[in-house]
Amino acid sequence: MAALLSNLRNTLIVSFIIALIIVAGYYQHNASGAEVFWQAVFRWLHVIFGIMWIGLLWYFNFVQIRVMPQVPAELKPGVSKYIAPEALFWFRWAALFTVLMGLILAFNRGYLVQALTLGFTEQPVGVGHSFIGLGMWLGIIMMVNVWAFIWPAQKIALGLVDGDADAKAAAGRKAMIFSRINTFLSVPMLACMTMNQTIFG
Repeated sequence: MAALLSNLRNTLIVSFIIALIIVAGYYQHNASGAEVFWQAVFRWLHVIFGIMWIGLLWYFNFVQIRVMPQVPAELKPGVSKYIAPEALFWFRWAALFTVLMGLILAFNRGYLVQALTLGFTEQPVGVGHSFIGLGMWLGIIMMVNVWAFIWPAQKIALGLVDGDADAKAAAGRKAMIFSRINTFLSVPMLACMTMNQTIFG
């Protein structure tokens, strides 16, 4: 067991094998048909990617950004050259796939247009679609912030692309501000995402 758990790749392979066996079990015992089964699969993937995305967002804001000023100068390259680029890889792709799986799920469930229009295409206004649509738009804005602002700025701040000391400082500040915006948006976004299914089904 220690050999399995000491290797992340092997741990994840076994974890996903067990998960796929469970998914197959749900498929075998799904009386509602293929459409509902795929909704369940896309919801599962949406949550997996979402946990990775928001978990890393909160790691950056609750830990790395806050603690970096206290890290001795000789130790900072360990974070900026190794930890941050790796975390940002998973962060940006998790953001994209969280939104993608959420859009696919909404389309599969038949409310994508209603949600993206915040329920205003319905008469009367679909309040449930307004709430889930608000959550979706907050998630989309956050994902755009990751790809259009945070990641390009971090590439400069971390020295992955050329920039002088002033450019790196400005880029680091910009990345921090947009990361903080996403942290600010993440709490109301999660309220929409987690409560909607329970309140509106």
